[in-house]
Amino acid sequence: MVDFNKDAKDLLEYIGGPDNISAVSHCATRMRFVLNDPAAANIKKIEDIPAVKGTFTQAGQFQVIIGNEVPQFYNEFAKVSGKEGVSKDEAKAAAKQNQNVVQRAMAVLAEIFTPLIPAIVVGGLILGFRNVLEGINFANGTIVSNSQFWTGVNDFLWLIGEAIFHFLPVGITWSITKKMGTTQILGIVLGITLVSPQLLNAYGVAGAQEIPFWDFGAFTINKIGYQAQVIPAMLAGFVLAYLEIWLRKWVPQYISMIVVPLLALVPTVIIAHTVLGPIGWTIGQWVSEVVYAGLTGDFRWLFGLFFGTLYSPLVITGLHHMSNAIDLQLIADFGGTNLWPMIALSNIAQGSAVLAIIFLHRGNEKEEQVSIPAAISCYLGVTEPAMFGINIKYIYPFVAAMIGSGIAGLVATTFNVMANSIGVGGIPGFLSIQTDSMAMFIVCMAIAIVVPFLLTIVFEKKQLFVPKGEVEDAPVIQTQK
Repeated sequence: MVDFNKDAKDLLEYIGGPDNISAVSHCATRMRFVLNDPAAANIKKIEDIPAVKGTFTQAGQFQVIIGNEVPQFYNEFAKVSGKEGVSKDEAKAAAKQNQNVVQRAMAVLAEIFTPLIPAIVVGGLILGFRNVLEGINFANGTIVSNSQFWTGVNDFLWLIGEAIFHFLPVGITWSITKKMGTTQILGIVLGITLVSPQLLNAYGVAGAQEIPFWDFGAFTINKIGYQAQVIPAMLAGFVLAYLEIWLRKWVPQYISMIVVPLLALVPTVIIAHTVLGPIGWTIGQWVSEVVYAGLTGDFRWLFGLFFGTLYSPLVITGLHHMSNAIDLQLIADFGGTNLWPMIALSNIAQGSAVLAIIFLHRGNEKEEQVSIPAAISCYLGVTEPAMFGINIKYIYPFVAAMIGSGIAGLVATTFNVMANSIGVGGIPGFLSIQTDSMAMFIVCMAIAIVVPFLLTIVFEKKQLFVPKGEVEDAPVIQTQK
């Protein structure tokens, strides 16, 4: 077993001592610190500690990459520092002191949609597989037209696909109540009231000859569902959560079990169907139509170039979390998203730049402890280790990845590459691409692999975008304060 005593003491010293630590926790591979003064941390010395494989700052937390042995390191650090750990949720709460308003808003979006991503990814894969079964014409027709077995599989899989996408508002309202610390079952019930079978399905509103309604004599309320709608569900979820929080401050404890759920849920459902739903639907359509126009208009190549180039910097700021809501709105309104393919291509480009660093710096065992796992995770859709551990540190591979991603985004939007849904944001992402876009997406993947790899090599050889002219002495960039 490795003795981390000295490394833990050094980290405590270089991070600014125990008085500079507001909160500390750890995840699977990283120590997570909330520092009172982030500028007091000596990043260069921290990265020279043998157990440390890299550092980065994100969402107000200073994170030190240790690897799979982080639990042992954390225990040793707790001993030498006298700092007791907190949960990741408590660390996030403490980290807000280092975040501005925009960063806090993006953090909220991330906390709402992150728990939903596994289901959405599964849904995207299912839709992609169903497209292969019913959408590709082979010599004798489609697969489902020639096989009763695959017809049954295709129909059965829609049970899951419908549950994920049509009933998405249930997941959103649940996630908001979970994030806000309010009653989660009320969030689930609220979500169900937005997609109940009693309501006219959102997908049938445009072609409906008559809209059903509740008749209260003096007024009526349309019975319209909000299947797959993101913004109405978010607005309703926050109203429910804040109303419950307010009620719990004023309602006596001995009757709160009855009064609070009743007075929180019923008014919210009424407001959702009379005010929030129609407003949210309109806002969602505006957003998706503007983005879709940019992605499919005459200058879509320019949109793709800019988005593909700038997506990675958005990840640094945390603003990329807004793309989840936009993707889901595009899927609801247009049956697919041509924004998400560029996100997958950006992830691939970052991984390819790291792959070039592995090739250029082969034999550097300490760096390979970070670069090799980072490249693998990047190709599987997780870019932070690659970006913060390697690419931003050296600068030029980050620039190479941005350029490669921009070119791939240009090609993707030029040929209107579209995905069924959000998927695995790396090489496996092709499984979520619609069948008629599959070939061109593979071309874009090749661009995102080859261009960053070659540019990274050229930049290092020509000393372009290389800090101080010395690759080995590359500084670490603190991305947030």
